[in-house]
Amino acid sequence: MSALTPSKTERIDVRASSSVKQLLQRAAYACHKNVSEFLLDAGVTAASQTLADRRQFMLDEAQWQSFQEALDRPVRSRPRLKMLLHKPGILG
Repeated sequence: MSALTPSKTERIDVRASSSVKQLLQRAAYACHKNVSEFLLDAGVTAASQTLADRRQFMLDEAQWQSFQEALDRPVRSRPRLKMLLHKPGILG
């Protein structure tokens, strides 16, 4: 094992229906991977995209300028929004 590939010491268990398992097996086979490799690759990709969407967003110059202007504007009172946020929701 190379220094760039850390050893795999953690286990992740997943329960799935038979049809989902079969689907994952077919997809893994199509990618020339076993199910564990397929799930790990797909999971890491999805996790990276999910977190990137929360850390970074790309804007062109006009969009950046508009974004900066929106941040610099004074806060406006929004009574209906305030009431909505203070009113109990349907779940309590």
